[in-house]
Amino acid sequence: MTEQATMRAAVIEGFGPADTLRVRDLPVPVPGRGEVLVRVHAAGINAIDWATRAGHGVGVPRFPAVLGWDLSGTVAATGPGAGRFAVGDAVFGMPRFPGPAGAYAQYAVAPEDELTRTPPELGHTAAAAVPMVALTAWQTLFQHGGVRAGQRVLVPGAAGGVGHVAVQLAADAGAEVIGTASARNREFVRGLGAADVISHDMVREVKDVDVAVDPVGGAEFFRLLDVVRPGGIVVTLKGEGPEHREAAEQRGVRAGFTYVRPDAALLGDRIVPLLAAGRLRPSVERVFRLDEAAEAHALGEQGHVRGRLVLDTT
Repeated sequence: MTEQATMRAAVIEGFGPADTLRVRDLPVPVPGRGEVLVRVHAAGINAIDWATRAGHGVGVPRFPAVLGWDLSGTVAATGPGAGRFAVGDAVFGMPRFPGPAGAYAQYAVAPEDELTRTPPELGHTAAAAVPMVALTAWQTLFQHGGVRAGQRVLVPGAAGGVGHVAVQLAADAGAEVIGTASARNREFVRGLGAADVISHDMVREVKDVDVAVDPVGGAEFFRLLDVVRPGGIVVTLKGEGPEHREAAEQRGVRAGFTYVRPDAALLGDRIVPLLAAGRLRPSVERVFRLDEAAEAHALGEQGHVRGRLVLDTT
């Protein structure tokens, strides 16, 4: 067990705007049965983080609350019955989601079966940028969308967190990928493997795709139904309702829904080999210090980040 009694963490004392985030000292958590204590080196920042901070994300059981789920670090101690990792092992993952994981801190406790080994080719910053977006993209494309070689896949917001990973995964699988992105991100998205990049109204310019990813929800889901061929599927990341299935069925299209969950086996068996081989490359636009967490949230909420934002928690 680490001899350090306290740690620095970015916390919220209640819901509010970005500047609600403050750094304070907290006790180092103690791993329970089947858990490990991770010395966190980097924490990925996701849209669910700032939604939760503002009070309309996942539930917060108590305050002060340490946000964050994506983490990369080294095992500092093991709890009773935990034998999968040894002290010093490099690990990463998205533990406990949608329960609290406390990644915005120098230490975090996680179930060992929700972490996987970090490939040596990947640094902590890049590793922390991977779990939530890669698991979301994989589950969306392959588990729900059934993407296979030769299909046409539409990825709106292709320069963003989930989007830039989804483009790479679909292209690697042999699909023809169409991305939407701003003019400044067109070449970036092409470099990820997109065959075409749309910067105008996709409903006018795109037709007959097999799989469309919906990262926005709401009215966007219904617009995407018009670009999918009969028998194709729109997979949304933003909530399921009977109106979605009804509207899809009326057009002869299927509706899918992704609710990302920790999956260390998927991360380790499918995602890590792609990372190690350089076939999946997470893009990190900017790295912030722990005491800059509020600034990172403010930037993320603007909605123009290319790839990922990461906190350096060292």
